[in-house]
Amino acid sequence: MIRIIIDSSADYLKEEIDKKQMILASLNINLDDKIYLDGVDISRDQLYEWLIESKGFPKTSQPSPEVFLKHFEEAKEAGDEVICILLSSALSGTCQSAYLAKSMADYDKIHIVDSLSATHLIRFLANKACSMRDAGATAEEIVAAVEDIKKRTKVIAAVDTLEYLCRGGRVSKAAAAIGNLANLKPIITVTPEGEVAVMAKCVGKNKSMSYILNAMQEYEIDEDYPIYSIYSYGVENCISLETKVVNAGYLLHSRKQIGATIGCHVGPGAFGVLFVHK
Repeated sequence: MIRIIIDSSADYLKEEIDKKQMILASLNINLDDKIYLDGVDISRDQLYEWLIESKGFPKTSQPSPEVFLKHFEEAKEAGDEVICILLSSALSGTCQSAYLAKSMADYDKIHIVDSLSATHLIRFLANKACSMRDAGATAEEIVAAVEDIKKRTKVIAAVDTLEYLCRGGRVSKAAAAIGNLANLKPIITVTPEGEVAVMAKCVGKNKSMSYILNAMQEYEIDEDYPIYSIYSYGVENCISLETKVVNAGYLLHSRKQIGATIGCHVGPGAFGVLFVHK
């Protein structure tokens, strides 16, 4: 048997995890000196509501090695293989925790995949892994397929305000103040190295939506995988983008909400698209 472990940055709902028979390793979220397990103790909307009402910024931390070790030892005892598909090592120490746990377990049948991505980009990888597992593929075949797909995933998204990037230390207070006055909407993506980067800065929502669509059209999209629209909190901006994307001839599969790992940096009102290209 092959056990598939994801961390909560993949932003699956609990019922989705249960349906796909995956194992969740939750990141920790510190709000007002209280620790929550991401995806377990606090909902996405609760996080965004806290962001709006508070002037603070959540602190997130990776699962401890002990969290992974428990699952690894259970798999070792059962003689099962394990595939971990985890948050980018450029954004978190989650992969490091898993590697440490693997060395503690002293078990060769543990495969750790650094997704070099975050949020629903990881969904492409984990969904593929689950479907191949259910079809009887070996762990090695699954890991090879996932390693190929991760190079071809893409997110293009707009941030509605610079306030939360400022709170998280990603931009200075002065830059955020000037940007908000100028109605700048940064366009962000995840680089091949697994880092969150700014692609462009657009003035106003309409221009940012046009930029996202134009950037999307530069890629030959792999139709074997769905196209998702994404949002953080409040769907109005996302719905407007969806209209443009559909009118351009694309078939959107569904709308997904961004969770805590990325959501605390982008704040409410963020919107964008996810896809796999050839």
